[in-house]
Amino acid sequence: MRVLGIDPGLTRCGLGVVDGDIGRPLTMVDVGVVRTSADVPVAIRLITIEKGIDAWLDEHRPDAVAVERVFARSDSSTIMGTAQASGIALVAAARRGIPVGMHTPSEVKAAVSGNGRADKAQVGAMVTRLLRLEQAPKPADAADALALAICHVWRGGAQARIDAAVAKSKAMTGRK
Repeated sequence: MRVLGIDPGLTRCGLGVVDGDIGRPLTMVDVGVVRTSADVPVAIRLITIEKGIDAWLDEHRPDAVAVERVFARSDSSTIMGTAQASGIALVAAARRGIPVGMHTPSEVKAAVSGNGRADKAQVGAMVTRLLRLEQAPKPADAADALALAICHVWRGGAQARIDAAVAKSKAMTGRK
């Protein structure tokens, strides 16, 4: 399974592609960040993010996309930009018919570190270890995107198998 993890943000939108499956080693395919300047109008910044995500989707052809679920923070200006960038990611994947999973920050932290309250340094260290990298990806948005992809490989892959088994069972019994 190939997953594109997207850590949405208006200034820095982290992107990370991971190949893997439950019980098999994970491999980092690519990692990066789409950056926009606060000096540019928001609409233009969103176009820049959309073009960046589109390019990654075209280049890496993921089986699924994992996006961080926006949650309420104390800084409402951050929430708005994150939500806007998240919407761009969802639309870009949906246009291509790529399944999207949304994961909260605590779900991602728990998946990669075993602790839903892990800090950025702990997440970066675990991403580095899990993907057998020489150093943690920088900036943290890039490491967070890889963590989202890892979380989805492990959680999304398992959920997809459960859904397929349920659908097969229903088909065999003629239920809807």
